[in-house]
Amino acid sequence: MATERNSRRSFRPWIVFTAILFGQLLLLQQARSEIYTKMFSSQQNPSDPCYDEDRPRRCIPDFVNAAFGATVEASSTCGTGGPTRYCDVTDEPGGTTGIGHCHVCDDSTPRRRFPASYLTDLNNPNNVTCWRSEPLVSSQSFSAPPDNVTLTLSLGKKFELTYVSLQFCPRAAKPDSIAIYKSMDYGKTWQPFQFYSSQCRRVYGRPNRATITKANEQEARCTDSHRYTGGDGLGPVGRIAFSTLEGRPSAADFDNSPVLQDWVTATDIRVVFNRLHMPQQSGPDQVSSLNGEEHHVAAIGLEELTKREREREERLKNQKNAILHAQDPLVTALPSVHQVIAPQEMQSNDAIDAVVRDMGFVPVTVSSTTTTFASVAMNGLGPATATMAHHYAVSDFAVGGRCKCNGHAARCIPSKDGEVVCECRHNTAGRDCERCRPFHFDRPWARATARDANECKVCNCNLHARKCRFNMELYKLSGRVSGGVCLQCRHFTAGRHCHYCREGYYRDPARPITHRKACKPCDCHPIGASGKTCNQSSGQCPCKDGVTGITCNRCARGYQQSRSHIAPCIKIPRVVQTQGTAGEESGEHEDDDDERGYDGRADQCGKCRASTKRLNLNKYCKRDYAILGRITDRHKKSDGSQAGTSVSGTSWIRFTLNVDFIYKKNSNSRIRRGDVSLYVHSADLACRCPKIKPNK
Repeated sequence: MATERNSRRSFRPWIVFTAILFGQLLLLQQARSEIYTKMFSSQQNPSDPCYDEDRPRRCIPDFVNAAFGATVEASSTCGTGGPTRYCDVTDEPGGTTGIGHCHVCDDSTPRRRFPASYLTDLNNPNNVTCWRSEPLVSSQSFSAPPDNVTLTLSLGKKFELTYVSLQFCPRAAKPDSIAIYKSMDYGKTWQPFQFYSSQCRRVYGRPNRATITKANEQEARCTDSHRYTGGDGLGPVGRIAFSTLEGRPSAADFDNSPVLQDWVTATDIRVVFNRLHMPQQSGPDQVSSLNGEEHHVAAIGLEELTKREREREERLKNQKNAILHAQDPLVTALPSVHQVIAPQEMQSNDAIDAVVRDMGFVPVTVSSTTTTFASVAMNGLGPATATMAHHYAVSDFAVGGRCKCNGHAARCIPSKDGEVVCECRHNTAGRDCERCRPFHFDRPWARATARDANECKVCNCNLHARKCRFNMELYKLSGRVSGGVCLQCRHFTAGRHCHYCREGYYRDPARPITHRKACKPCDCHPIGASGKTCNQSSGQCPCKDGVTGITCNRCARGYQQSRSHIAPCIKIPRVVQTQGTAGEESGEHEDDDDERGYDGRADQCGKCRASTKRLNLNKYCKRDYAILGRITDRHKKSDGSQAGTSVSGTSWIRFTLNVDFIYKKNSNSRIRRGDVSLYVHSADLACRCPKIKPNK
């Protein structure tokens, strides 16, 4: 038995240790499960990008290609007027353009369509889709009208743009002069955004690569940089990209620059292709005019363009015969752009018709006086060389930016009306979160920044108003803390915050100011009070002289009612008893003297109406007793030690009152039915109403 007990004792520490270890393992497992639960819950419920633990912070939508899938309107599209021929451009040794293949565009054939919708579809390098314009007349001089082929992109909402990019189709020339415009009012008005040209001052009247300062940050620049960057358009890459903030001095402090915020905002983008190629300089006046260009590009570019034009003309002459004897006009190699008959070469309409019949191409009308052809002109039409026709071809139109929400929304969503709007937070409202939501005008609206979300604050109206407005003067006086002013306060409240009771009401101390019955009516007596406004704390009405009570509804001590609206309570006059005559001292005609004295003093009192008064319920409750009786006799009692004499000049009159019925009396009253003695002071008898007379 002893051995068994010892063995049990030796196992007890192990049992305790095992229990403790098991408990720790359970706690560790529980902690791990809580960590996993929090991890998955955080994944399922991501944090609000506009709030950090209920503290507002700036939030912006994702950066997107705003042009993707958007509608683009083109002023000219190849094939919309019927099958039309266009030709490719190829690279040749020596940096010149050469012969390409010709094709037919036809809007009625899916494989030959080049609509404007291809500009904003998915840009796949392995499956390039292009928009192409109709073939146009190549400009032969600077005085020739511009091409003015336009692409108008509608974003459907205000965006803050970072760049505008145009990628040109393979085997297509990059235009020489391009103008980009933007609209902030959905296409109603337009303002310049960027210009590209080899001769900025001649084409757009602007200096080349002008310096931008803070004084002109909203001005559009003109540059010729597109000629040296982004490819020439003949290879796989031909692109121009306009950065909206590049070279703008305030770009580093964009949050605090309303000028740049307005500059990058746009609802629509319009691209105008003015010239595909700059005309060759021929006269000394034109050459000398380029000497005023601000940069070195003019001299070098002019020489290069002149050389290319001469080489192109020489190649055209050598290839003319091969082109005219081609078997299949759809695959015949032609120059890089379409040749047309120059206006000075048009000797007769018959010559033009002959070219059309021989070449079999479809004419494309550009204006009432100019007709272009997808053909090659023959030398027999005139001494001058044939001009070149051309077309524009763009594969991708991209606009990078963010939906404009002024830092108060993390995304844009379609509304019930089908419009794209910001999902506004921070108590803001509007399509762009450009204003505070109703009843949140305690501080002015402002754009959210990295330092301050500028959340709109609700007006403090103590639950008594539904509308408010902002007052900048009050906001400044408050130290830029509060500027809201409540409108149309309800529940009989008034004030900027509906924080006190309006005239005729006072605060109920038993209820908070936010209670709908926090203000009680003053109920000031219309005659006894001097006004309708009472004390906001106690409710005491302003009483007239001699009137008392919280509502001024009774006369004060020592005053009596006068029935006057001006002075409803007058002071009771003090009656002085004069020395009586000998006849009065002898006691003769005592009753007559009392009557004369009563009537004689009546002039000192107010008039009393001799009419019966009804005892209503209100008066009945205020009285100490109510009886029905009649005066049967009258006696005079002096204040002196002897009956009938007056020591102090005053006397009392004793009446015998026969009580017929007792309606009300207090517990201390000795009134009983039958004859009761009633003592009235002679002064009260003279000035109080009614006049008491026996048996009446």
